[in-house]
Amino acid sequence: MSKFQSLRGMNDCLPTDTPVWQYLESTVSRLFARYGYREIRVPLVESTDLFKRSIGEVTDIVEKEMYTFKDLSDESITLRPEGTACVVRACQQHGLLHNQTQKVWYHGPMFRYEKPQKGRQRQFHQMGVEIFGFQGPDIDAEIIMMTARLWKELGLSDVVTLQLNSLGTLEARNAYKAKLVEFLNGIRDQLDEDSQRRIDSNPLRVLDSKDKKTQALLADAPDLLDHLDEESAEHFAQLRALLDAAGIHYQVNSRLVRGLDYYGKTVFEWVTEALGAQGAVCAGGRYDGLVQQLGGRATPGVGFAMGEERLVLLLQELNLVPDSVNQQVDVFIAYELECLQGAMLLAENLREQLGDLRIQTHFGGGSFKSQMKKADKSGAAVALLIGETEQANSSVTVKWLREDKPQQTVATSELLKLLQSL
Repeated sequence: MSKFQSLRGMNDCLPTDTPVWQYLESTVSRLFARYGYREIRVPLVESTDLFKRSIGEVTDIVEKEMYTFKDLSDESITLRPEGTACVVRACQQHGLLHNQTQKVWYHGPMFRYEKPQKGRQRQFHQMGVEIFGFQGPDIDAEIIMMTARLWKELGLSDVVTLQLNSLGTLEARNAYKAKLVEFLNGIRDQLDEDSQRRIDSNPLRVLDSKDKKTQALLADAPDLLDHLDEESAEHFAQLRALLDAAGIHYQVNSRLVRGLDYYGKTVFEWVTEALGAQGAVCAGGRYDGLVQQLGGRATPGVGFAMGEERLVLLLQELNLVPDSVNQQVDVFIAYELECLQGAMLLAENLREQLGDLRIQTHFGGGSFKSQMKKADKSGAAVALLIGETEQANSSVTVKWLREDKPQQTVATSELLKLLQSL
């Protein structure tokens, strides 16, 4: 066994797994482009204060989960635990929010120190979008429609459910918090320990408690949707009307609050039970006050993030990965040792003419029989055999590995046309 092992919760992604990740990421990135989103890339490390001011100092992320340390300049820096604050910082720093709208997307690793479990690691990966400058519910509806289209393209529509809520404006939410705290104080001694602590620090998070006894006690709690301001209630009604018209099914969940302080008005989660206990695979909402909170001008914002680990698990466990994804080779070239030069030149010529064709040339010698075992194991659709006879006649023997077709010998000048059908 190697002396060195990966850190707990920070996993390697091996060549046997990367094709599924690439399939997911390419599907998502193509979809985002179809909706007019452009990619933005931000650093893995940011100032710790960025996350304290955006996420909230009394959230679990900031209190318990961030990887924070001092650098050589004695500055407190943090491995990013989420992407929204980083994108806001980048857009603000580079003047992308002044009198203009932006629709951007990002992907990459995030870091949170929590107990590793299925689909959730300490280094995890997200893909998400952030939109700035749009106030209406129409953009909220578009990103939800976009995610619904993604589930359809991935084959996941039947195993995910949309949960929807509105948190209202800050003023309305503060008024609701006062009534909620009054209710919670009346049952404080019966709540779980985390919920008792949150009453004084972040009472809305009590609504999102995973403790079954606490959830039962919350049945009589004041309902957030009954305390919305008029503007937020109208925004939420218009959003629901747009989703209804588009045939997007959803469940209104008035206890959905999200774990980050910057959300207001629309919040949503796509959840699944296909991996065991119910868990979110995509979540987001509006954060109209965040840009101003981080020192910029008041700018409406909305976005979401998807957990790649959970989506990869869903695709694998539900057998939704197309066979072509795991096929890494289209053509395998086998040859007699004295034909090595011709085989390599043929491979390069095919790569030049058919740029997307995946070609693996055998190396290391060996009989045709042993080479054909490797060809079959590679997953290639076709094996090209070059022996002395083929080389002398400027031809190649074509052996079909996945179809019941007879072996044939063709001139190298005709090979290009034959392989274009792969």
